[in-house]
Amino acid sequence: MSDPHRHHEETGERPRFPPASLAWLVWGLGAALYLIAFYQRVAPAVLVQELTREFSLTGAALGNLSAFYFYSYVAMQIPTGLIADRWGPRRLLTAGAALTAAGTLVFALAPTVAVANAGRLAIGAAAGVAFVAMLKLASHWMPARQFALASGVALFVGVVGATLAGAPLRLLVDALGWRTVMVASAAVTAVVAVAIWIVARDDPEERGYTSHFPHGGGASAGASVWADLRVVLGYRNTWLLYLVPGAFSGIVLMFAGLWGVPFLVTQYGYTTAEAASLCSLLLVSWSAASIAYGPLSQRLESRKLPYAAGLVATMALWAALVWVPGWGRVALPVLLVALGVAAGAFILNFPFAKESVPARLAGTVSGIANMGVMTGGLVMQPLVGWVLDRHWQGALTPGGARLYDLAAYRSAFSLLFAWGAVALVALLFTRETRCRQAT
Repeated sequence: MSDPHRHHEETGERPRFPPASLAWLVWGLGAALYLIAFYQRVAPAVLVQELTREFSLTGAALGNLSAFYFYSYVAMQIPTGLIADRWGPRRLLTAGAALTAAGTLVFALAPTVAVANAGRLAIGAAAGVAFVAMLKLASHWMPARQFALASGVALFVGVVGATLAGAPLRLLVDALGWRTVMVASAAVTAVVAVAIWIVARDDPEERGYTSHFPHGGGASAGASVWADLRVVLGYRNTWLLYLVPGAFSGIVLMFAGLWGVPFLVTQYGYTTAEAASLCSLLLVSWSAASIAYGPLSQRLESRKLPYAAGLVATMALWAALVWVPGWGRVALPVLLVALGVAAGAFILNFPFAKESVPARLAGTVSGIANMGVMTGGLVMQPLVGWVLDRHWQGALTPGGARLYDLAAYRSAFSLLFAWGAVALVALLFTRETRCRQAT
C-alpha cells in the first residue's frame, strides 16, 4: 500500500481524512459491543430475586456470580491492548461479539450456578475487548483532540446499555422470564458481530483515506509484545492510573450494578422497578457528565486538577448517601445525580494514561487503565456481599432472598472510603501531561 502521507507531501495536496459520519459509524460499531457489555455488566442487579431463588444463593454467592464477569474482563485488558496495538481492533471486536453471544446463551440456559458462573466468565472475557478496541479505533479514525470526547461518549453509549438493563429489562423479565430475555440478548449480540466484520476497518487507509494516527496506519512494529509491555509499565503514571479509577467505579458499578437495588428496596421502600430506575439515573448522570470532563480538562490544560476535584466530591457525596439517613423521594434522586456527575471525572483516566506513553502503545496503556476501572467492580461486588453476610441477622424477603439492615449496608459501603484515600494519594504523585501526547 502506498503511503498517503508521503504522497501528500510530494504533491502538496491536503490530506483527505475520513468524513466524520464514516469515522463515527466505524467507532459506533465498536460502541455497540460496549453497550452490550455494559448491559451484561449490570443486568444481575434486576435479576437478584430470580437468580437467588433459581440457584439458592447467599449474598456472597450472588456477588460472586455477578463478579465473574469482572474477573475475566479485568484479566483480558492487557492482552486486549497488546492485540489491538499489533493486529488491529476489527478482528478483536468481531471475535469478542461472537463469544459474548455464546457466553450469554450459556448463561441463559444454565442448569446450575456453576454453569451460570461459566457463562458470566465468558461474557466478561469476550465483552472485555470492546472499550480498548473502541479507543484504538478512535485514535486512527478521529483527530487527537477528539479522543477525550470519544472516551466520554463511549461511556454514555455504554450506560444506554445499562439503562436498558434497568427498568426495561425488569419489564421484559416480568413478561417473558429471565431465560427467554437472555436468549434474545444472545441473538442480538450475534448480529452485532456480523455487522462489525462487514463494516469496520482498523484504519482509514483501508478505505482510501488518510489516517489520523500519528505514525500512520498499521500495528506497532519492531519490539516484541513483552518489550512493549515493559515500556508501558516503565512509566510511573501507568501504575498510578491503574490504582485511581476503582475509587469511582467501585462505587458506581457496585451500587448500580448489583447492591443498589436491594438497598433502595429495603431501606427506602421502592419497588424493584423504581430502584432499578434510580440506579439507571446514577449511571446516566455518570456517563453524561463524563462527556464534559474531557473538554473541561482541555480548557484547563490539566488532567490532574479536575480528576482530583472529582474524586474529593465523589467521596463526600458517597459519605452523605451512606451515613445520612432518611433522604426523601426528591432529595435522594438529586443526591444520586450529583454523585454520578462527580464520579464522571474517572473518564480522564483514559486520555491521561494515553498521553503518558508513546502514541503507538495507546492500546496497551488503555487496557491497563481500563483494567483499573473494572477492578472496582471486581473487588467491591463480592466484598460488599461478604460483609453483608457477616452482618446478616437471619431475616428473609418473601421471595427467600436475604434481607440486610441499614447497619449491614453501612459497614459494607464504607469500604469504599479506604480506596478513595489510596486513590487520592496516587493521583497526587502522577506526572501532569498538560493534555499533550508523550513522544
